[in-house]
Amino acid sequence: MPLLWKPYRSDVTQFIGELKARKPTLETEQRAGRALLWDRALDRDAQAAWREAKVPQQAYVYQTKRK
Repeated sequence: MPLLWKPYRSDVTQFIGELKARKPTLETEQRAGRALLWDRALDRDAQAAWREAKVPQQAYVYQTKRK
């Protein structure tokens, strides 16, 4: 290996590095945004009620049932 060898960095990696350098609060804002939708406590009772209320679907949805 030559002495002046630099490890390869893709364009995307360089872009993200520059973006984080320009806006140091980016990761904190991303974590706050994620917490709004994903990091929530689950209501086990509501999930159980939802599972019990599900109606099984027919193999072919648009076919009417014959009696």
